[in-house]
Amino acid sequence: MATPPAPRTTSPSKAGTKGVPRHHRRQQMLEAATEEFGAHGFAAASLPAIAARVGVTKTLLHQYFGTKEDLYLACLVPVGDRLLEAIRTAMGPDGTAPHTPLRVLDGIFTALEGRREAWFVLYDTSLPPGGEAARRAAAYWSAIDALAAGGTAELLRAAGSTDPLDADALKYVWRDLVATLVRWWVKHPEQTPAAMTRRCARLFAAAATLTDEGGAR
Repeated sequence: MATPPAPRTTSPSKAGTKGVPRHHRRQQMLEAATEEFGAHGFAAASLPAIAARVGVTKTLLHQYFGTKEDLYLACLVPVGDRLLEAIRTAMGPDGTAPHTPLRVLDGIFTALEGRREAWFVLYDTSLPPGGEAARRAAAYWSAIDALAAGGTAELLRAAGSTDPLDADALKYVWRDLVATLVRWWVKHPEQTPAAMTRRCARLFAAAATLTDEGGAR
């Protein structure tokens, strides 16, 4: 689900580090790293480029976070936790909250606003296989997939279908749909989370109309 690497356009921060409190400097580094990992993927991300974004040295970056994989994990965990919480809240305690698909999308858009590239940090296919980063990312994918499976199965039951293959197919459709919508959203930064949710409501309504017309024929 990662996007192709974009041309590198690193702009050093004008703030520098002199007089910056440690926790603020650490947050600046995390924001710069999230942008870099999101834009280029783990494999192609450059630690010197991350350091340059903040106006620090690569050595200081290592002092704060350790290895490149440690830095990635420091970016991944808040992203994964935030998205999981947003999806769980949107679905409600039993996964049957009204208008659940739109609520979930709105939760995802809201959680990513201001850090949209974080989606590609979570779904990074360039992570070294077998490492801690890949393991943690896979754990988030699995948890999100489990929520999607429960939600799509509930939608089908409400429509009168209990076929497990229907539920499995719809889970895959939903997962790819969400990823596609986020990618489109990243290319349209002027679109707010609320505007995206309204757009999705219109698209769903149009799709339902097409399906009804197809069934009538």
